[in-house]
Amino acid sequence: MMLVMILGAAIWGLGIALKTPVQARFYMLGLLYVAVLFVQFALPDGHPLRESLGGSPGQWLVLGGLVAAILVYRSILGRVRQRAEAAQAVHDPAPVQTGPFSPVELERYARHIVLREVGGPGQKRLKDARVLVVGAGGLGSPALLYLGAAGVGTIGVIDDDKVSLSNLQRQIIHTDAGTGTSKVFSAQAAIAAVNPHVTVRPYDRRLTAAIAEDLFADYGLILDGSDSFETRQMVNAAAVATGKPLVAGAITQWEGQLTIYDPAGGAPCLSCLFPEAPADGLAPSCAEAGVIGALPGIIGSAMALEAIKEITGAGTPLRGAMLLWDGLDADARRMTVRRRADCPVCGDI
Repeated sequence: MMLVMILGAAIWGLGIALKTPVQARFYMLGLLYVAVLFVQFALPDGHPLRESLGGSPGQWLVLGGLVAAILVYRSILGRVRQRAEAAQAVHDPAPVQTGPFSPVELERYARHIVLREVGGPGQKRLKDARVLVVGAGGLGSPALLYLGAAGVGTIGVIDDDKVSLSNLQRQIIHTDAGTGTSKVFSAQAAIAAVNPHVTVRPYDRRLTAAIAEDLFADYGLILDGSDSFETRQMVNAAAVATGKPLVAGAITQWEGQLTIYDPAGGAPCLSCLFPEAPADGLAPSCAEAGVIGALPGIIGSAMALEAIKEITGAGTPLRGAMLLWDGLDADARRMTVRRRADCPVCGDI
């Protein structure tokens, strides 16, 4: 058994030296354990290799059972803790940071404050603002980082997914070391590292129609970075019901689009433009169709910019207009969009 322990320590140490993800190191230890069990069961009694590994599979089975029990216990405990934190965040909102700016904040936001369109009053509105981001993926990553850096006082983020290696090509708020962790907590840590003067409220759960309206009611502006049409429909319906402006982005392959859905402000909602879900194959997900890594950065950053304009009152927002971006040909187009009187979602507003 000592030989196996030495090999395991060597594998772990080499992984640290090569900066291999923790998950990959555990996989290697698991393969070593399987190899030991194979030797114990495949070789006859008295074989030198089997004897050097303890001579019997019993002790290894007991060790494996103990390790498995510990891992299952930690996993269950972590899930319970995350759900408790998410539930508490929903029912016990974090205090909004208000009041004058500290000297550190004045220096941090100096480039905003000197802008004529923002100034001190605009930065104060950002500090008092409450913005909810749906999804901490490709679009949510840059949007969350720029909202945090801009000094938006309270940022909510809801997502039930965990960080995977396939995310890291475009979801820049997450890191390799965070693989396997909940995206909302990974995003919370990244925003805190950029700007400790904002409050991040993570909701580690799936957004459902049952909770959407209550959650949206606690925020002044919603950003939708979800990646399925069904979720966008649900987000749109809840935003219309609560009267919240909705900054919505969408991407696929090399193309993206961005608009502000806001029937209460005279703009259309999602259902005005897309009353029915697209046919199968016409709007494939990023996993199916692929997406160039920098595209979410362009559209997600533009979503954050529209949110900042909406909060500060600067410039002309994309209310009643849709921006279409073709990254392959570097072509941007802006088109006017209008409400439909017969819209099943916002037609009675």
